[in-house]
Amino acid sequence: MFIVVLKGDPLVIQRLLHKFAEFVADNEPASLHLQEAACDCCRWPVDVLFDGRGNMYLHTGWEKFARYHDLEAGCVLTFSYLGEGDMSVKVFDETRCRRHYHGDTDEEDD
Repeated sequence: MFIVVLKGDPLVIQRLLHKFAEFVADNEPASLHLQEAACDCCRWPVDVLFDGRGNMYLHTGWEKFARYHDLEAGCVLTFSYLGEGDMSVKVFDETRCRRHYHGDTDEEDD
């Protein structure tokens, strides 16, 4: 699991943590499927870019995910890698309160 604090325009390409990029470096995925935590029904395909310097970015598909979840600067996202290119995402607003979407009933981490 890792945390990303959105700075600047949340709709533009987002860089993931270097440690996570190192973790998947042997099998650089072309895309990831982001899913809302505790919700198996909503999966967002997002293309991934690697810049050759060890950096990994969420690219095509990220803007759609960000708009749908009404992300803005100051939001905190927790990513949990589930394997096979799947990642669970929890969204917290600028006050650090968890946003719940759709069928998400996982309240233990609030």
